[in-house]
Amino acid sequence: MSTKQYKAAGEDLWKNRTEKINAELFTLTYGALVVQMIKDYEDYAEVNKQLEKMGYNIGTRLIEDFLARTNMTRCSDFKEVGEVVSKVGFKMFLNITPNVAHLSSLASGGTNAGASSEANAAAAATTAAGVMAGTAASQAGQEFSLTFDENPLAEFVQLPDDARQGGLWFSNVQMQTECYFVSDTLRGDETTELRVRLLRYLDEEAPIADD
Repeated sequence: MSTKQYKAAGEDLWKNRTEKINAELFTLTYGALVVQMIKDYEDYAEVNKQLEKMGYNIGTRLIEDFLARTNMTRCSDFKEVGEVVSKVGFKMFLNITPNVAHLSSLASGGTNAGASSEANAAAAATTAAGVMAGTAASQAGQEFSLTFDENPLAEFVQLPDDARQGGLWFSNVQMQTECYFVSDTLRGDETTELRVRLLRYLDEEAPIADD
């Protein structure tokens, strides 16, 4: 499928085949959950770990829904995975379409800013990247960057200085590939950018246990 076809598929899924809830309710519920975790653990590193685990568990269930409703076939390479994640996965679950840029893993270098994910949707998206990836990719096609013009989870949110200094990543998710934030508007950056790097292609195998 072409980029245009993936975009049309995402639009169709959001309009006609996705059950919707109030966006403000979703955002405030997630925010309340993060605040409660901070109170319970009193350690931002531990909160990040718990959000990672939560994101993975949600994502493993969402990907089943994603594959069932989209009937997507196996992607031919990791570049195609990026297009599907951006234009179908995020659109289907959060009604946003981040800009995708395909990078060379040899040239990108970057520092892992934090194990992260866009909660529910990115959990499904990054899991989809592992499930749907094809067989062999060149070294130059093993990484892509997602830049968000908007982040629904960041609405109504301001991170206090101690949370930023303590390393909290508000929109968090498990690494199915290697997935981390490069920048986040909540931390004072101009854009929110999520980097996804292919570590390996997965054969058919049992899901990772919750524990």
